[in-house]
Amino acid sequence: MQTQTVLETLFPNNLDYKINDSMIRGSAETKLGKVEIIGTVDSAAMNQFIAMTLAGEILDVIAQDQQTPVVFIVDTLGQDSSRADELLCLNRTFAHLASCVDLLRRRGHPNLAIVLGEAVSGGFLSYGLMANQAFALESSQVKVMDLQAMSRVTKIPLDKLKSLSQTSAIFAPGVENYHAMGAVNEIWKTLDAHLVENALESQLGHTDDFLTDERRQVAEDREGRVLCNEIVESVLTA
Repeated sequence: MQTQTVLETLFPNNLDYKINDSMIRGSAETKLGKVEIIGTVDSAAMNQFIAMTLAGEILDVIAQDQQTPVVFIVDTLGQDSSRADELLCLNRTFAHLASCVDLLRRRGHPNLAIVLGEAVSGGFLSYGLMANQAFALESSQVKVMDLQAMSRVTKIPLDKLKSLSQTSAIFAPGVENYHAMGAVNEIWKTLDAHLVENALESQLGHTDDFLTDERRQVAEDREGRVLCNEIVESVLTA
């Protein structure tokens, strides 16, 4: 589904946005008032420029001191692998972006992320997974890396990974698996104007509750990470 169609469906009232260099910036009116829209489109390769620009937009919203709700749009194929961006310390740039989202949360802004297309690796981690809640379209693609890349990194044979991915969500890409692992709160199979409004409204009055990360418990309940809590507790009590 095209970005314009999705946005017009989710934000039917006074939607206004611009797209430059694979980044989207805009706003819309909801029953909660104005909502700011910040993110990436067109399967953006997250580089130093994009990360710093998004961070600046987030800081500008915080500086207004209005606790305006923010919707992050996620469509990224992951971090740019160019040598130039690595030399510019892309890892620290991503950390800065993640810190800005964290500050937004701690300042009481209701916020959520919507995966419209791809959500891959550091591009997703640096702002999409940092949001209070993350939602994804059924057609979206969510992954850290494909199985071939995972095989090269872990030295586990590809056939073994393919076999493991049939029974374990942590070895398999796909939005359903990331929902099972707690990374995605809900998969939106049909779109309407109430989805964003209802999600943001559910955060009002208790945004501090979202500062406690409950995803590993959610993942256990959904049987996506069956040993995570057990291992964590073993380490904490060792």
